[in-house]
Amino acid sequence: MTEPLLHLAETPLWEAARGTGTYEMSTRDRTLRQEGFIHLSLPHQLPGVARMLYGGDDRDLVVLVVAPARLTDPVRYEAMKPGGEEFPHLYGPLPVSAVVEVRPLADWYHDWHHDRREEDEPQ
Repeated sequence: MTEPLLHLAETPLWEAARGTGTYEMSTRDRTLRQEGFIHLSLPHQLPGVARMLYGGDDRDLVVLVVAPARLTDPVRYEAMKPGGEEFPHLYGPLPVSAVVEVRPLADWYHDWHHDRREEDEPQ
C-alpha cells in the first residue's frame, strides 16, 4: 500500500477549491503558479511542517489526505538543500477527487499521536 500524502490547507481555501474541482495553493500564501508545485508531506513530516509554517496558530487548518493513485500530475520527492530530507511535491493542481479525507489539524494530531503510541507498544 502506498503511504498517503498530506497537505495543510486553510479551511476557506479548501472550501473554495471544492467548488472549482482543483486546489491550487502550494503552501501558506503561495500559489501553485508562484511556486511551480504544491508542497505535500508524508505523515511523519507533517508536525514539523505545521510548526514551521504556522507555529502555534492551527485555527482553521485542515489536513488533506491525498490518495497518490488518484493524482494525474507527477509527484517528485525533493530536498530543499543537498542531502536534506526529501518532501513530496505535486507538479500540477490537486484534484478535489484525489482528497480522500479532510480532518482538522488538531484531530489529526490527536489520532497520529495515538497511533504512534500503539506502534511503540510491545506486542
